[in-house]
Amino acid sequence: MSKVLESKEKFSTTTKEALSGASQIPEKPQKRIFIGLLAVTCIILAGLAYVLWWVPYVGLRNIHPYLPLILAVILGLVVLAVAAGSLLLTLTILAGRDFILSRKLRGAVVKILFPLLVVMGKLFGLSREKISHSFVAINNQLVLAQNLKMGPSRLLLLMPHCLQNHDCRVKITGNVEYCEGCGKCPIKELLTTAHKYGVELAVATGGTIARRIVVQKRPKLIIAVACERDLTSGIQDTYPLPVYGIFNRRPFGPCFNTGLPLEEVDMAIRHFLDTSAS
Repeated sequence: MSKVLESKEKFSTTTKEALSGASQIPEKPQKRIFIGLLAVTCIILAGLAYVLWWVPYVGLRNIHPYLPLILAVILGLVVLAVAAGSLLLTLTILAGRDFILSRKLRGAVVKILFPLLVVMGKLFGLSREKISHSFVAINNQLVLAQNLKMGPSRLLLLMPHCLQNHDCRVKITGNVEYCEGCGKCPIKELLTTAHKYGVELAVATGGTIARRIVVQKRPKLIIAVACERDLTSGIQDTYPLPVYGIFNRRPFGPCFNTGLPLEEVDMAIRHFLDTSAS
């Protein structure tokens, strides 16, 4: 029991370091970028709401003296709802706890806020890559806050094909067990890790294959390794299925002999795995 508690404490204290090491961007700035853009968006939304109220003000008053007040109340409630949701989201991120409606908040982040903040980021000169790093860090924090636990059969390790050595002639996308274990790429170590915990391991060549694997395996949670573009699109495509994202390493550039922080994959498995169900 003490070993389990120690491993959980180790995961909670080191997962931030692992995330920043994998993405090569400190975690605190990642969260600040997201929260900062969120705050600016709320301010702009409030300004737009005021304009929408002020422009028809003269005409609405002529129709009925109470119409400007009714419109102001409606727009005020919209702004208040957005501000309250943003505050709850920020508290969940900072505290790392599962507050009320945290699953709904992750849906708002995935489906609404990320595309909106990409546009906002461009206005402030922030690259999509930086916002994607921030988005994945926030998504991971919200997934961790849910305190999910499951048996090995419900947890899927989903890896990109570019982890395989470029010169390897063995096709592992259909069945990763075909790997001959030469050790020239991380697939051998991933297989060892998957066998150790009894979890599913799959390798995909792209988004279409990845979605097919998810439909076939029907996991309860995915631990995915990929680049910024594939991780963000994968998290969006598979929602509401929770995805814990880990950035790959690209010493030779994108999509060629990439690597991964295996220690973070191992820690994530131990965090989400329900040992009593094995």
